[in-house]
Amino acid sequence: MRKYDVCIIGAGPIGLNCAIEAIKSNLTYLIIDKGCLINSLYNYPNNMTFFSTSDKLEIGNVPFISHNSKPTKSEAMEYYRRVSSSWKLKLNLYEEVIDIKQNENFKIMTSKRNYLAKNVIIATGFYDLPYKLEIPGEDLKKVRHYYDDPHPYFGMKIAIVGAGNSAVDVALETFRKGCEEVSMIIREPKLNSNIKYWVKPDIENRIKEKSIKAYFNSRITKITDKKIEIKTRNKKILLENDFVLAMTGYQPNFNFLKKVGIKIGLDQNKTPIHNKKTMETNISGLYLAGVICGGLKTNKWFIENSRKHSINIINHINK
Repeated sequence: MRKYDVCIIGAGPIGLNCAIEAIKSNLTYLIIDKGCLINSLYNYPNNMTFFSTSDKLEIGNVPFISHNSKPTKSEAMEYYRRVSSSWKLKLNLYEEVIDIKQNENFKIMTSKRNYLAKNVIIATGFYDLPYKLEIPGEDLKKVRHYYDDPHPYFGMKIAIVGAGNSAVDVALETFRKGCEEVSMIIREPKLNSNIKYWVKPDIENRIKEKSIKAYFNSRITKITDKKIEIKTRNKKILLENDFVLAMTGYQPNFNFLKKVGIKIGLDQNKTPIHNKKTMETNISGLYLAGVICGGLKTNKWFIENSRKHSINIINHINK
């Protein structure tokens, strides 16, 4: 069984950057991911545009040139494929890590085989586990927690749960691509304050003219094949409905972190315990990188501000 200096769990941009920093330090490494390359980005909506400009998404000194200042999903996927090819990164894709045990070295057990490593970096992001509505009917096929394209919803009556950027993007795109009726079910009294500034006037005007119906201070309490039940203020409303798109956000896999021995903080964000300078967890040689470091606060770390995690980790390993 080959032993590596570093085993990286997660083939997203930050996992790739960790591998690049390992190469720069002549460390042997391996990247393992249960899905495809940049699996989280692959599952984003097809027409998604990043907040960040392309230069802030660059890794490995590979230029990222996009047609506009803010790159699209397809441009980002092409870019990170090019990074992986340029650096000839060692990737084991479609291989899920089941457990990690530590003796003299770390033993990484996957769905296919086992590996040994002196150090392990977990850079798995947060996109795999959606927040559930926890209501009757959520297991129906009409309920979806991921969105990629508006075409399946042409001519349909859909309800979108959420008030953030994802929910707003879905509402506007499905409305413009021919949905018969688009409704937004929003727990809060107004839209999220972090809505992209170039999108905010659009969604506000569509709601004002009632092209998109918005139910504020509301929640879905029951889903059936043909309808949804909404509790809004002190009354219940029944809406005819073909699909429910629950854009309720996602969370890190805390169960996996706990399983491998990483302690979870008692704060409201359930921040995994780690050294903010070295990124090392309570387990010596086991590190965290990227958005997972923020726990439930998934808007704390992005590609642009967590690229430095890779440098901090590899510097600490070298010492």
